[in-house]
Amino acid sequence: DVIPHMAKKYGFKYELVQYKWPRWLYQQTEKQRIIWGYKILFLDVLFPLAVDKIIFVDADQRVSLSYVSTLLPVAFSPEIKLKSENSSSYETGQRKVEIQLRYKLKQVWTQGAGAALSWNFMLNSMLIYDLTKFVQDLPNNMIHQVAIKSLPQEWLWCETWCDDESKKKAKTIDLCNNPETKEPKLKAAARIVPEWVDYDSEIR
Repeated sequence: DVIPHMAKKYGFKYELVQYKWPRWLYQQTEKQRIIWGYKILFLDVLFPLAVDKIIFVDADQRVSLSYVSTLLPVAFSPEIKLKSENSSSYETGQRKVEIQLRYKLKQVWTQGAGAALSWNFMLNSMLIYDLTKFVQDLPNNMIHQVAIKSLPQEWLWCETWCDDESKKKAKTIDLCNNPETKEPKLKAAARIVPEWVDYDSEIR
């Protein structure tokens, strides 16, 4: 187990949480949808009451923690301006993306946001629509019932759809797959985030 060794070397504390998908909630079989569920449906029961704020970071995401600021109970990554209007892979205008960044758990509890999100998921997941990408669709459905903040563009930069100029202001960089180049993710990481090479070497 590498976590205890990393905690000792870098001086951080960690705790593990475990929560079983409740029987009363519409069951999911796809691993990706189960992961989404744990990121949004159980905020009011998954973490201890002593935990004030939670930041979800994907394994392929680089985050500058110095930029973390006060947000609403549920804060999502932004609408992104697409990099190209001519490419067949993109559409003009704005696009919603689905990676959550931060939750203020105390407000989630006091405002009943967790229960509201779970109940709305239960109602919609039984329909044909089935909340195809519910980690994105669910908060959009609940925007008038749960305080949700859409973060500025710099909170999620991805080479697939963002232009190079906006990278300079990026507070988080998502190393998402590029369907046009199909470049291996680790190779892309070394190119897009130069410090990734040193981090990867040290961990290995």
